[in-house]
Amino acid sequence: MENKIKNILAIRNDRFGEFLLNIPALRALKNAYPQAELTLAVRAEVLELGAAVECADKVIIWDQLRKELRKHRFDVCVVLNPTKEAHWAAFWAGIPVRAGYDRKWGILLTHKLKDTKQLGNRHEVDANLELVSLLGAKTQDKSLAIKVNENLYKYFINQEIVIIHPFTSDPLKQWPLERFVELAQRIRNELDLKVVVAGLSKQPLALNDSIIDMVNKTTLTELAALLKRGRLVVTGDSGPMHLAAAVGTPVVALFRNDLKGKTAKRWGPWGEGHTVIEKNSLSDISVNEVVEQVSRVVRAN
Repeated sequence: MENKIKNILAIRNDRFGEFLLNIPALRALKNAYPQAELTLAVRAEVLELGAAVECADKVIIWDQLRKELRKHRFDVCVVLNPTKEAHWAAFWAGIPVRAGYDRKWGILLTHKLKDTKQLGNRHEVDANLELVSLLGAKTQDKSLAIKVNENLYKYFINQEIVIIHPFTSDPLKQWPLERFVELAQRIRNELDLKVVVAGLSKQPLALNDSIIDMVNKTTLTELAALLKRGRLVVTGDSGPMHLAAAVGTPVVALFRNDLKGKTAKRWGPWGEGHTVIEKNSLSDISVNEVVEQVSRVVRAN
């Protein structure tokens, strides 16, 4: 089959954090079929970040691609987040090999994996790797590494900065914003470190002038470059948490562990050197213990 495969389509058309956790699986596909052109289909807001994935040959917005899928003559399609629309589109386009999870019209797939991710008994990265293994794709490099513009934010080079991303798209995963504000000030005052608050939000934060405010001032790829400059990143369960892991910056992540399938075991920061503070209720995580963990990580590095 390997020599016959010239064009592979991988679909992951949801949020950028989930997208990043597919990079090892995408790398495995490229390793298994190096002669094939690997095309990623993503959301419009993920397009720029998708271009930073080194193993990808093309990145296309899914909503544009699905309308003319038949014209591209893909040999293989991997649907990494199951949707009826994607399964039907791949089937209707006549793509010979269609791999994905066996739900949401999984009958339309030729290679399918039972979806047990909601059990939360393994990391999302491992689940994605198991899916592409149906096509014989494997990799020893399981990192989330992406290309970063090293010329951005040079003024932070050789500076001791802690980056705080206080936002999350899911209110159930949100540590109180006022605690993030207090945390920023205490890191600045007690640990004598520069603090940058970054991310996207419609809600303004009452930050002291001693805190560097970068909220709503970066694109995703610019945010990646900024996160790379940090000594560490403090965040809840969010896309920027995975982005920090992708650029190799240690993360202190705040999680709740009472939501089946949404704990750090499945969604925590991927890789070595990260710290997870996880409790039944996020309100049980105090500013004191986060400051202590930040201090520990700074001393260790």
